[in-house]
Amino acid sequence: MASFGAHVATWILKHTLKPKLEQAKDAMDVRRLLRPEPFKVPHGVRITPDQIGGVPGEWVEAESSDVTLLYLHGGGYVACSAEVYRGITVGFAQNGLRVFAPDYRRAPEHLFPAAIEDAVAVYRGLPGKIVVAGDSAGGGLALAMLITLRDAGDALPAATVLLSPWTDLAATGNSLVTNDRRCALFHGSQIGTAARFYLGDADPRNPLASPLYADLSGLPPMLIHVGKDETLLDDSTRLADRARAAGVKVELKIWPVVPHVWQLVPALRESRQSLREASRFLLDR
Repeated sequence: MASFGAHVATWILKHTLKPKLEQAKDAMDVRRLLRPEPFKVPHGVRITPDQIGGVPGEWVEAESSDVTLLYLHGGGYVACSAEVYRGITVGFAQNGLRVFAPDYRRAPEHLFPAAIEDAVAVYRGLPGKIVVAGDSAGGGLALAMLITLRDAGDALPAATVLLSPWTDLAATGNSLVTNDRRCALFHGSQIGTAARFYLGDADPRNPLASPLYADLSGLPPMLIHVGKDETLLDDSTRLADRARAAGVKVELKIWPVVPHVWQLVPALRESRQSLREASRFLLDR
């Protein structure tokens, strides 16, 4: 059963941020709207700026760990940053992972595939045992990075976690229609338009832009968490089906009521539970 907090968070987002996003005229409007209040870093967590593979970012650490998590933040490829996503990266750090979150180049200043190039450069520059996670656009980016690395013959990470991943920039999922009213953040009709901020004139079915259409064989074990009411639900369910058909080990969990990327709200019981489960999945591989 969903928590009272999940119901409240969904109601608030649906009646405040969702209408504003619907009226966004361009990528700069989206970037301005997706700028939450600063996150207060809890005692015992260390934030250290760094540059890996020529890409700036930050380490988030709470205890020593021999497993490094490369975390790729969401924001539709146009908004947000490693700092904005500390609600998630701190949670992973508190659950036993050493996290590096890069500030990859964003659209519209840097169109597809700039973000993929940055993610690959960071991955290749990280030491030790690596696992990967990402949310929303960052989830799609994580998959595009893995596909690029696989095709180049690089060693792949031990596991990957995808939180409400955006995998179909062609916007063909049925949940864009069926969940249009229920989703706390997005109207289905927005998704294809928002994709153009990142794609420019590129084909939305390019497998590196929309990993749903990619050959997924050979990818590492995958955990997917998504909300039942999200317009992007089918980006997760269809990805899970295609990955399993390609021989990838996949765990898919669909959560009731919660909004898109609810893990950003540490006060939610579902957020803490999701990050605990995701951390355990990554550390057990």
